[in-house]
Order: sequence, then C-alpha cells, then structure tokens
Amino acid sequence: MTDWIGILKEQTANGDQMAREVPKMLASPDISEAQVKTLFAALENQADFAEKLRLALEKFGHDFSIIKAAERLEERYADLAASAAEKLKAMRK
Repeated sequence: MTDWIGILKEQTANGDQMAREVPKMLASPDISEAQVKTLFAALENQADFAEKLRLALEKFGHDFSIIKAAERLEERYADLAASAAEKLKAMRK
C-alpha cells in the first residue's frame, strides 16, 4: 500500500527547501535564460505532481488537514513556477 502521508511529508520538505532556494537562484545575476526555463519546467512538474498527490489523498479519504497541506504544497510550487515565468519574461525584454 502506498504511504501517501509519507510522500506528502517528503514533498513538503522538498517544497520548503525549494521555497528558500528558488528566489536565490532567480536573483542571481549569473542565471541564464536556459536555466530559468529548466527551473520553470521542473517547478511545473512538481506542481502537477502535488496536484495528483492531493487528488489521491482526497480519493482515499484522508482528513481535511491532510488535504489542506497538499493544497498548500500545490500552491507553493505553482507560485514558484510563476516567479520563474516572471523572471523569464523579464529576461526576454
């Protein structure tokens, strides 16, 4: 049986780390457009994974606090992806 709570905990820890690191990466004057594109794609993939995780948690009837934690994780990755998209847009001006 899949340990959905364990996956959520692991992904939340990864999300916390990304929330600290992504702004630093995007603020670096040495970051290239290709790197920002790659970062954006990775963050989009994580947001998609977090959405699928949330849906699985809902499907298997986990309680509301667990579902909310998964929603926050999904939002965090979406926000990080949006910040990468903004950086990319600014680089292309």
